[in-house]
Amino acid sequence: MSKKPIGPVAAKITEKLTQAFTPQYIDVLNESNRHNVPPNSESHFKVVIVSDEFEGKRLIARHRLVNQSLAEELANEIHALSIHTYTQQEWQENDDVPRTPNCRG
Repeated sequence: MSKKPIGPVAAKITEKLTQAFTPQYIDVLNESNRHNVPPNSESHFKVVIVSDEFEGKRLIARHRLVNQSLAEELANEIHALSIHTYTQQEWQENDDVPRTPNCRG
């Protein structure tokens, strides 16, 4: 579980995903500072989540589940969401989360 202090939108994302997936690991990273937005914005996020709920599901199905869980936030507060979903076995074999590229805008 992520132990960093987080803002209200990141906290809401963490809470909703924790309720939906009972993750073994979750990290919600506010990457808004890497984009052309006002200071202290909460609009661009990276989510890393490890859950048994992803077992046997293709990547697109996993992403759809996450998007469904965060439908309200995606419609209102979140501009961009990078999703990295893993089963426990996948996480144990490779816990190297892809880096987010720099913003071009």
